[in-house]
Amino acid sequence: MSDFDIDSLNDEQKQALFQTEGVVLVTAGAGSGKTRLLTHRICYLIEKGVSPYNILAITFTNKATNEMKERISRMVNARIWISTFHSMCVRILRENIDRLEGYTKDFTIIAEVDKDKILKELLKKYQCEDDEKSRVESHLDNIKNKGLDIDEYFSAIRQYNKSRDLVIYEKICYDYEEYLHKNNALDFDDLLNKTLFLFHNYKDVLDHYANRFHYILVDEFQDTNLVQYKLIKLLASVHKNLFVVGDEDQCIYSWRGANFHNIFNLKEDFDDVKVFKLERNYRSTKNILTLANNVIANNKERMKKNLWTDKDTGEGPVVFNAFDERDEANTVARTIEDLLSEGYSYNDFAVLMRVNALSRPIEEAFMGFGVPYKLYGGFKFYERAEIKMVLSYLSVFVNQRDEISLLKIINFPKRGIGDVAVQKLQEEAREERLLDYLLSERFKFSRYFSKLEKFVETYKALYEQMNTLPLADFVAKVVKNFGIEQAYAGKDDESMEKVENIESLLSGVQEYQDENEEAGLSDYLANVMLKSDSDNIQEGGFVSLATIHAVKGLEFKVVFVVGLEEGIFPLARATFSESEMEEERRLMYVAVTRAEERIYLFHAEKRYMYGKSSYQKPSRFLDELGIVSKTKPKLFSVSREKEEAEEVFDSGFKVGDKILHSRFGEGKIVNISDDGLVADIDFDDFGKKSLMLNLANLEKVEGSDE
Repeated sequence: MSDFDIDSLNDEQKQALFQTEGVVLVTAGAGSGKTRLLTHRICYLIEKGVSPYNILAITFTNKATNEMKERISRMVNARIWISTFHSMCVRILRENIDRLEGYTKDFTIIAEVDKDKILKELLKKYQCEDDEKSRVESHLDNIKNKGLDIDEYFSAIRQYNKSRDLVIYEKICYDYEEYLHKNNALDFDDLLNKTLFLFHNYKDVLDHYANRFHYILVDEFQDTNLVQYKLIKLLASVHKNLFVVGDEDQCIYSWRGANFHNIFNLKEDFDDVKVFKLERNYRSTKNILTLANNVIANNKERMKKNLWTDKDTGEGPVVFNAFDERDEANTVARTIEDLLSEGYSYNDFAVLMRVNALSRPIEEAFMGFGVPYKLYGGFKFYERAEIKMVLSYLSVFVNQRDEISLLKIINFPKRGIGDVAVQKLQEEAREERLLDYLLSERFKFSRYFSKLEKFVETYKALYEQMNTLPLADFVAKVVKNFGIEQAYAGKDDESMEKVENIESLLSGVQEYQDENEEAGLSDYLANVMLKSDSDNIQEGGFVSLATIHAVKGLEFKVVFVVGLEEGIFPLARATFSESEMEEERRLMYVAVTRAEERIYLFHAEKRYMYGKSSYQKPSRFLDELGIVSKTKPKLFSVSREKEEAEEVFDSGFKVGDKILHSRFGEGKIVNISDDGLVADIDFDDFGKKSLMLNLANLEKVEGSDE
């Protein structure tokens, strides 16, 4: 039976559905059935005679993309172009980027960690301090999120800022772009910007897509940045049938360029925009919606709407005033245990936090109580060292100019090619690209030929088979012939886990091949690079422990919000900015509206964070939610201060030690907490991470590569 049933929509949804022509803006409150509306609209258009080929739907997450594809497949069994912005741009660039000088269709998409590494090297080149990296990143983000030229951007800034540092930062930005160009590589922002550049400068490219898409639908419109908004405007410039769904109350990504004002700009940029509101909520109880409406009403920059439901009143919110972070964590774990006896399962729970730094005590409590959990917004499968190594090998086959990946694999497994040897090889190569040099006759006369001869021969043999072998078989051969899996072999748990992860990756390649028969290696790598950490939340029997940003768009029967204290949620910096405070309040609104049946709100009297213990003030949001704090009996009455002072864990490590971690690789300890449990470690490939020394299983390393 088809899921396409117009009568299943409410009156508000039907009004928007039937407005098929022109520009339509739907302001959809949390849980108001916007995905249902979007999928029904696509099916309605097809029923009215529109070809599926002429419809484009843009979402913000892979999870939303897959959900819409599945629903539409069940309703009308039609293939629609549904994708995220970044995936859409990858597809357009694969077809057209060779119009841009120096780029080929086999370009590499670099990860954030690679971007960090490149910038660190450039900072070193210009003798800048490490703490200047955030300033350079901020300039790069501004340039790319607004679709500006580097020279144009810095010229504008110099009108009011004459700092000498700007000259250096401009050089670093140019060098960064040049480095990517040389490697035929793009970062995530480039995917959008290069597509926009093509549309602006190659009319036939824009005409092809703008003429093709008679109807365009955009989900989560409030999260679009300026470049994404410009892309939408251009794609809709011919047929002008644009249907956007958004909620300015859920705009929580301004720090990465999202601009909910695009909702208001739409009315100025297009004629006769029809506006519809969705206020009926299908997710939460009346009590939960009362909290959400109360808190968001304090924001001024929004379109007024009030969520309502015909669901039951439901359980009232529970506010817990904890003694400290351990009391908070143990109470969360105990409450989950109690609710399990009422019929809930682990998948029903989410513990949400404003910042990842709050996770450690929660994780400790869960381990102590035997509560299975997964941490999101943190470490990802595709960022594991062994997985990144396999992907780097594959990337060098797809894009022979990808020196970023080549430098990662050249000495793995160990071939006696350290940093000095790599530098000498680059000098030998002179103007030639490093891989071209290694594959050339000239390299046979190098002092390093014997060390790399097998690597070169294996690469040549596999490169010949890349386009003839099935994708999964080719990847398996790369892993086997280069001895990658063997290099991780061992009898300890960590070695076995690495091998299992590689096996899991190979299974994933087979699944991808089965689902995408015509896709090649470059398509697979692009798919992996665009995967999100939140795509797999709620899979398996685990409690979800996540930042609020990571769970937007999801729902849970029971939600715990921890760390509701001034300076943490809202963040301290928001106190001095009305716009930032409004964004913090939108985050609170998002956290509350994830809950279907129950919500628990936690704040602590004192909290140990960032190396010190401080007394805390309850978050202003507790008052704005409109509830009175009901202090629960304290589960612990002993003095935590005394306890912390007496118990100091001796890990055997000290600040300055160079270490090796199974997933993050090599790094240096830069700080250890007063209780000896937590170390801040600056990893060569992953940047700064905080790890528990009693659990991290670190090894000391001596000196550096010769």
